[in-house]
Amino acid sequence: MDKCDDPDMAHDPSVYEVVKNLDRACRDAGFFYVKGHGIPDSLSKEVKMMTHKFFSLPYEEKAKIKITAATGYRGYQGIGENVTEGTRDLQEAIDCYTEMTPGMYGALGKPLEGCNQWPVDPPNFKTLMEEYVALCTDLSRKILRGIALALGGAADELEGEIAGDAFWAMRIIGYPGVKKSQDLTENDIGCGAHTDYGLLALINQDDDITALQVRNLSGEWISAPPIPGTFICVIGDMLKIWSNGMYDSTLHRVINNAPKYRVCIAYFHETNFDSTIEASDICIKKTGGIRKTGKAVYGEHLVSNLQINLPFL
Repeated sequence: MDKCDDPDMAHDPSVYEVVKNLDRACRDAGFFYVKGHGIPDSLSKEVKMMTHKFFSLPYEEKAKIKITAATGYRGYQGIGENVTEGTRDLQEAIDCYTEMTPGMYGALGKPLEGCNQWPVDPPNFKTLMEEYVALCTDLSRKILRGIALALGGAADELEGEIAGDAFWAMRIIGYPGVKKSQDLTENDIGCGAHTDYGLLALINQDDDITALQVRNLSGEWISAPPIPGTFICVIGDMLKIWSNGMYDSTLHRVINNAPKYRVCIAYFHETNFDSTIEASDICIKKTGGIRKTGKAVYGEHLVSNLQINLPFL
C-alpha cells in the first residue's frame, strides 16, 4: 500500500505482481482479503467492541437514534426492519453516510440530506467511527488505484469525475446468535443475497464466527471466513458497470448459525454521488469493442434501493 501514491507505481515489478493477483481475484472470485493495509488492528477491534456494546443496550436506548425518512435514512434499524429481496433480515444496524447540506445535490440528494445520528452511549462512538471512516476511505482509494491498473488504465483512472469526491456509506450491523433449540429455516437469514451499490466494500467482521457467504462463478455458495488482521473486499455495482462486466458485482449473504451474537462493520466506497457511470473506453476495448453494461447515476441507484429495502419509512 505504501507505493500507491508513487507516480511510477505501474512500472514497479512488485506492484505488477500485486495487480496481477488482484485482477485474478476480481475476475474469478469477486472478493479478496486485504492485509498490510495500514489500519491499526487495535482500531479495527475497538470499533467491533464498541458495536457490541451499543447493540447490547435496551431497545429503547438504541431507538433514540431511530432511522426514518426524515433523518435522511440515517440511524438505527431494529431487527427485521431491513428487507432484502422481499424478506426481512435477522439483523439490526446503524446506517450512516457522507453528510449532506440542503440543496447540495438538488432533487437527487434530497432524500439523503442531513447529519448522521450517533449514539451518546457508548461514549466516544462518533469520534471512533469517524476516524475509522477516514482511514477506510484512504485505503479504498489505494485499492481502486490497483484495480484501475489491473483493468488497463492509469492508476488514477477511477478518480476525478468518477470518484474524485467519493461518497461513502457505512452500515454497522449486529446479527443475533442462534439458540440451541432453534431450527433455522430458509427465511432465517441475517442478510439475504444481494450486491452492493457502489465501487467496493470493506468488511470488518468478528474473528471467531464464519457467517459471510459469497456465490462463486459456478453458482455455489462458499464461506468467506474471517482472517484476523484483514478486511474482506467485495466488488459493487458501479465497478461492474465501469469495467464493462469484466468484474462482476459480488453476490453475497450472511447466515449466522453460531450461538454468539456477531457484529460486522461494512464500509462502502462509492463514486461521486452525482456521477453518471458507464463502461469505460478502456474496458470496452478489452472486451471486444462491445458495450455490455448500461449506465447509472450512483445517487439514483442508492436512493431507489434504500426505498425498496426500507419499506416502512
